[in-house]
Amino acid sequence: MRVTARPASRKRRRRILKLAKGYVGGRHRLIRTATEAVMRAQTYAYRHRRLKKRDFRRLWITRLSAAAGLHGLQYSRLINGLKKAGILLDRKQLSELAIHDPNAFAGIVDKAKAALSA
Repeated sequence: MRVTARPASRKRRRRILKLAKGYVGGRHRLIRTATEAVMRAQTYAYRHRRLKKRDFRRLWITRLSAAAGLHGLQYSRLINGLKKAGILLDRKQLSELAIHDPNAFAGIVDKAKAALSA
């Protein structure tokens, strides 16, 4: 009698097909194409988890640049003024403030301007 790795191979294939759930055509049904599709998807997922951080930082900087421009200040001067004033808010928090609480953001910008002129 020949030994097959049936339980293990079935488990391995089931795991791949479970990951391929929702894929179109043979990609969710056929083990070979499903394996390729899952491997590619996992590669992109890994890569884009890192890219997402860069994308959000770019978005926050763009928002801050626009908000600082409304107060007559460039983005780089705003960040420099915040550092000199000792205000330790990060770009995400600052952009949220600029959107949801413009008055608080205006106060922070005023402090940054004062620190720049001093």
